Amino acid sequence: MALERTFSILKPDVTRRNLTGAVNARIEAAGLRIVAQKRVHMSRAQAETFYGVHRERPFFGELVEMMTAAPVVVQVLEGDNAIVKYREVMGATNPAKADPGTIRKDFALSMGENSAHGSDAPETAAQEIAQWFAGNEIVG
Repeated sequence: MALERTFSILKPDVTRRNLTGAVNARIEAAGLRIVAQKRVHMSRAQAETFYGVHRERPFFGELVEMMTAAPVVVQVLEGDNAIVKYREVMGATNPAKADPGTIRKDFALSMGENSAHGSDAPETAAQEIAQWFAGNEIVG
């Protein structure tokens, strides 16, 4: 197994409903360590940069609005095969198709308000972590 890091966002639908602790418990129960975490109110510019890959998609504006509507919790998670493991813990993007016991099945409100974001590859994880954390903020 490979020890790696991944990036996570607990979205506004989680923070508004005070579910940060419940979601963190799922993350830790899966064997992932939270090695950096902070609550931020994402600016429009930060959201547009972070989700820039979706800029031409029809849902981009709605996504930016949703992500800037309330605070989020940005995190760095560490563990064996952390990227794949966290994606399994999150569940399918569409909560209706997510497996029981996953974050999205149990907490998401809709496809848009699906509670969590996780990196999809090592390169993406490194890029996303660097956007939100300085090296000295990550304490393994």
